[in-house]
Amino acid sequence: MTVEHALEPVLEPRVVFERPELLADRTTIYCPGCGHGVVHRLVAEVLGELDLGPRTIAVAPVGCAVFAYDFLLVDFVEAPHGRAPALATGIRRVRPDAFVLTYQGDGDLAAIGTAEIVHAAARGEAITAVFVNNGIYGMTGGQMAPTTLLGQRSTSSPGGREAGLHGLPIPMTEMLAVLPGVAFAARGSIADAAAIGRTKAYLRKAAGAQLARRGFSIVEILSNCPVGWGMTPLESIERLREVVTKTYPPGVIVDRMKADAAASPAGTSPGAAPAGPGAVPPTPADPASTPPVER
Repeated sequence: MTVEHALEPVLEPRVVFERPELLADRTTIYCPGCGHGVVHRLVAEVLGELDLGPRTIAVAPVGCAVFAYDFLLVDFVEAPHGRAPALATGIRRVRPDAFVLTYQGDGDLAAIGTAEIVHAAARGEAITAVFVNNGIYGMTGGQMAPTTLLGQRSTSSPGGREAGLHGLPIPMTEMLAVLPGVAFAARGSIADAAAIGRTKAYLRKAAGAQLARRGFSIVEILSNCPVGWGMTPLESIERLREVVTKTYPPGVIVDRMKADAAASPAGTSPGAAPAGPGAVPPTPADPASTPPVER
């Protein structure tokens, strides 16, 4: 080493990856390879980057998704199975200042909770649903879910799902997207780094729809369930990328904010009026200026 090299300043290490502040520092309780941990991180990142942690009230249902309250450092309320959107509606009505989030699996949202999610979307409730779709009932033993693919075997369809016997998989997000009260609906995936990045962008857009008082927003996230699928984690990710996306193609399904902006005359502000009964007020420029709210 030369004298010149010895005198060069030592650069501080550059942080390129760290745990989000809203993600708890604890060991996972999910099965090896489960996708919920990735989704938790994305939600924590988006809420933190938008400074929504202190005003977020999230609703956890029944199923694997219920454990979100062990990992996301925001206020949580637990709902009966499938009733998260109904409970979130009540929270929205009494706490118009809050950012209201539901975190639901496909067995919860697309089966026992179908009525709740449909009517919350139809009313244009200003809530954001994070819909984790792994195509199976994971917690209860790997039974067939409304989103299980044709031919997929489960403990309740050992011969594989048959259209004539079990019906076709339900594309929940496309169903909801046709309702005028839905401001934004998209489907993401955790199959690889690029898909994860796009999913995070969808979550930010969905949060923006709520903050802009535009109505209901939902992001479906295709995830894996290695144990429920009877696969290794790597095999389940490959299936997620190569097979599941053929039935559930990722992408933005509806973005009424973008459509309204394109249709609005120059100088106007589309979506200034609340889209539904649970619309939230505009976010103050200075969060510190928000007066305290009595609980």
